[in-house]
Amino acid sequence: MSIAGSTAPEKVAALLNPRNVVIVGASDRPGNWAERAARNLRQYGFPGKIYPFNPTRDEIWGEKCYRQFEDLPEKPDHMLVVVPAKFVAATLRDGAKAGARSANVLSSGFEEVPGEENALLGRELKAVIEETGLAVCGPNCMGNFNSASRFFTLTDDRPHNFVEGPVALFGQSGGVVMAIKRGLEERGLIASAFVTSGNESGLNSADYIDYFAQQAHIKVLVCYLESIRNPEAFLAACRNARAAGKTVVVMKIGASDEGRAAAAAHTGAMAGAMDAFDAVAGAAGALRVRNLDDLVETVEYLAHAPLPRGNRISAMTFSGGFRGLLLDCAQLNGLKFPSLSEVTRDRLDKILGVGTILGNPLDAGFTALSSTKAYMDCVQVLVDDPEIDVVMLQEEVPRWPGSEKKEANLRAVNELAPRAGKPIVFISMVSYGQNDYSRNLRAQLPNLTFLQEPDRILRTMRGIVNYAVQAQAGHEAPPHRANAEGLAMLSQLARQTGPATLDEVTSKKLLRLYGIPTPREALAKTSDEAVAAAESIGYPVVAKIVSAAVPHKSDIGGVMVNLKTAAAVREAFAKISSVAASLPGQPAIDGILIAEMCTGGFECVMGATRDPDVGPVLLFGSGGVDLELVKDYALSAPGLDNKSALELIDRTRAGQITRGYRGRPALDRNGLAETLVGLSRLVIDGDELIESIDINPFLVSETGGVALDGLIVLRRN
Repeated sequence: MSIAGSTAPEKVAALLNPRNVVIVGASDRPGNWAERAARNLRQYGFPGKIYPFNPTRDEIWGEKCYRQFEDLPEKPDHMLVVVPAKFVAATLRDGAKAGARSANVLSSGFEEVPGEENALLGRELKAVIEETGLAVCGPNCMGNFNSASRFFTLTDDRPHNFVEGPVALFGQSGGVVMAIKRGLEERGLIASAFVTSGNESGLNSADYIDYFAQQAHIKVLVCYLESIRNPEAFLAACRNARAAGKTVVVMKIGASDEGRAAAAAHTGAMAGAMDAFDAVAGAAGALRVRNLDDLVETVEYLAHAPLPRGNRISAMTFSGGFRGLLLDCAQLNGLKFPSLSEVTRDRLDKILGVGTILGNPLDAGFTALSSTKAYMDCVQVLVDDPEIDVVMLQEEVPRWPGSEKKEANLRAVNELAPRAGKPIVFISMVSYGQNDYSRNLRAQLPNLTFLQEPDRILRTMRGIVNYAVQAQAGHEAPPHRANAEGLAMLSQLARQTGPATLDEVTSKKLLRLYGIPTPREALAKTSDEAVAAAESIGYPVVAKIVSAAVPHKSDIGGVMVNLKTAAAVREAFAKISSVAASLPGQPAIDGILIAEMCTGGFECVMGATRDPDVGPVLLFGSGGVDLELVKDYALSAPGLDNKSALELIDRTRAGQITRGYRGRPALDRNGLAETLVGLSRLVIDGDELIESIDINPFLVSETGGVALDGLIVLRRN
C-alpha cells in the first residue's frame, strides 16, 4: 500500500510500525549511530528484517550490505537515514520509488545550521517529502521507539522497558525527550512510545497528537516544543485529543518576549510568548507546564487520577508545619483551601475527638489515626463532602519494609479511589527518589497519584484545575459571520504596496466597518481645513499628526488636546506641522486629524497580535499611556461571542472597574463586549494579512464607548 495520500495518523502508524528497516549509511566506524541503532533493533526483538545499506560496501557488521534499493530481497518499508545532509533528499526519493513508506532522518546540517547552503538543503528536503508523500520524521533527531512493534531506532545504550504504558512522548529535542522519559520512569510511568521529531520537515507535532490520541491505552500526550510548524493544525489536534479524553501536556520554550518588544503596536509588545500560548493553545486543550519537574508531576497526576470538578481542595496532614507550608504555597499559586463545612467538621469531630481539627488543611495528629479504620473513616468524610473537589493526603511511598500501617492505608485508599468520584492525591513535604522496593509497591497501587514538594504540588494542581474547568466549560466559538464591506477593504489593502503600518485614518475606517465606534473626526491638509473641521465637530477638539511612519504620535509631540477656539486649532496645526518637518528622514505626512474631544470614561486597551506559534491572539485590559507599565491585561483566541468577551473582560482589574468599583457607576459592559466581538471578527476576516491591531485608548462610559486611537499593522511579504 502506498503511503501517498494517507492521513497523518496513518503516516505516523507507518513510521512507528514498519515491516522492515533499511539502515542507510551503515558504517563499521566504532560507536557510529547506524551500528548502535541496528544493535538496539536486534536487542529489543524487532520482528522485521534489518538491512544495512551503503552504496560503497558489499558487507558490513559481518553480514550482507546492499548498494541499491532494488537489490533488497523485499520492498523497503522504513529508512533510517544516517548520511551527510547533501545526500538525504536523493536517498528519500530513491527509497520512495522502491516502495518505502516512511523514513527517520537522523542526519543534521539543514536549516538548524546558519547559512544559505543549509537552508537550501532544508528546502530541498521539504520538496522531496511533499513530492513523494513519505512519512518522514526529522531531520536532526535521535530516532524513535514504539513498544507495541518492538521498534527502537534510538542510539541510546541505556536499558529500556517495552510496556504499553499510559504515556506517549514526543518532542523536537532528542536530549530533552530522553530526560523526560527517565524522569517519568523514576516515578514508575512508562512511555508506550516516543518520537524525537527534530526539525519536523515532514511529520510535525500535530500529526503525532492526532495519532496518539487514537491509541486506546494512551492517557497523556507529552510534547516538548520549541516552535510550532502549523499553528492551525496543532490547535485542531489539541481539540481532537481533548474530545477523545486525552490531555496534551506541553513543555514550551522559544519565541521570546524580546522579539515582541520591537513590535509597532503596543499589543504585540505586551502579549508575551507564554501568555499567548496559554490563551490560544490552552483554550484548544493544551496544558502547558513551566519546567520539566512540573511536567513529571502533571503526568503523574493525569496518569492515575481523574480531572477535578473544580478548585476546592482539602488536605489531611500529620504535621502542623506541613499544613502551614501548604497554605503558603496555595496562596503563592493562586489557590485556596476553603473552610470545611459544618457537617464535615461534625463528622470528623466524632472520629477524632473535638478540638483535633485545626482547619483546612486539617492536622489529624498521629495518635488519632492509629488504625486504618480511623484513617479511612476520615478520608471517606472528605470524599463525601460535595463542597470538596480534591482530597489530598500526606504520605510518601515507603522505600523499605516495616511500614505496615502506612502500606495498609495506601492499599485501602487504592481500593476506594476508583469509586470516590473525585481525585485523591497523596502529597509529600519534600521530593524523594525511588528504589526497587518502592517501585514494586508503587506498581501495586495503580489508582493512586503521588505528588512531591508543596510548591510544585500546588503549582501542578493550579494548572490541572484550570485545564479541567476550561474543558468542562466546553465553550465553542460561534459560527463566524464574514463582513462583506470589511472583506472588500481588506482585499484592497492586500493588493497595495507600501508601509505595513496603516495610518490612523485608514485604521479607523476599517475598525468602523466592524462596529468599533470612533469619534467624529476629519483629516485636514491646511489650517483652514482644520478650523472648518473643528467648527463642524464642535469644540473642544484634538489635533493629531497622521502618518503611517509615526505610529506612536504622542511620543514625538504629535498630539495636542483640549483645543477650544479656532486660534488654538491654527496654533496646534502649525506646531504639529513644525514637528513633522523636523522628524528624521522626513517621513510622508498625510495631514492633521481634527477629532472630537472625548472625556469622562475609563481608558481600556484592546487589540490583537499574530503569535508566531499559535496565530492570532486578542488582548483586553487597562489602557492609556501607562499600559505597558501597568500590564493589566488578559488574552484570548479569536472567535468571541458576547459571553466569552465578558469573560475576557472579567479576567482583568479593568473588568472590576466596569462593574462599578468603589461606588463608581457601572460602565457599558455589553457595548464593550460587542466591540471585542467586532474586533474578533476583523481578526478572523483579516486572516494572515493582519499582523497586529492596537486600539488604545478605548474610552468606555456608562452609555457607550469610543476608540480614541487605532493602529493596524499588516503583514507585507
